[in-house]
Amino acid sequence: MSTALLLTVTGLALLDSLNPATILGVALVLVLPNGHPVRAALAYVLGAYLTVLGLGAGFYLAADAAAGVLDGGLIWVRRIAFGLAALMLLRSALQRLRRTHRAQITLPAWFTPWTALPLGAVVTAADLPNAFPYAIAIERLVSSGITTPHGLLVLAGYAMIYCLPCLLLLVAGVAWGDHIRSRLTGLYNRFGQARDVPPSIPAALGLGALAVAAAGIAITN
Repeated sequence: MSTALLLTVTGLALLDSLNPATILGVALVLVLPNGHPVRAALAYVLGAYLTVLGLGAGFYLAADAAAGVLDGGLIWVRRIAFGLAALMLLRSALQRLRRTHRAQITLPAWFTPWTALPLGAVVTAADLPNAFPYAIAIERLVSSGITTPHGLLVLAGYAMIYCLPCLLLLVAGVAWGDHIRSRLTGLYNRFGQARDVPPSIPAALGLGALAVAAAGIAITN
């Protein structure tokens, strides 16, 4: 397992970890009154971790099997991974061309520390269609030719890095209590409330350029 591969996967995981839905979910759990906010937040993060690891492991095993069985399978894995990343980026670019309404992020009435884990899993799974770095990371693992156990171990690390901002937020909430909660309330009021997001041509162009680059890699390999 090369250092370059680990650095590449780590960088992709750090990019993927900037996930507002999961991060704001943890912030909301810590801000809103409930009997066991730390335990609920930890269960929520665990649900996110298991989802990222489980789905990623499934895709990795399927891609690895396809690369070993199909004629030219590795090339097709690369094409599919970068083609999928290109579609995700293009979808995001098109969304930034129009005004969109984002609903308020709230906790369901059935939320408890016992249901926090499945809620974290559902929220994370719903946002995975935007996780284009994960598709590229899995392709890199398959292309590297590392053993399946090592690949799964790297994916476990990827999922941990994905959850890192949430874990840091949770640690800060435990360490600094009310001070952090007041900051989180401001964060939630800014990003968690219902709001209209205006179109952004520069953002759309940037995402479109990344989509073209990913599509170019998919076509030329």
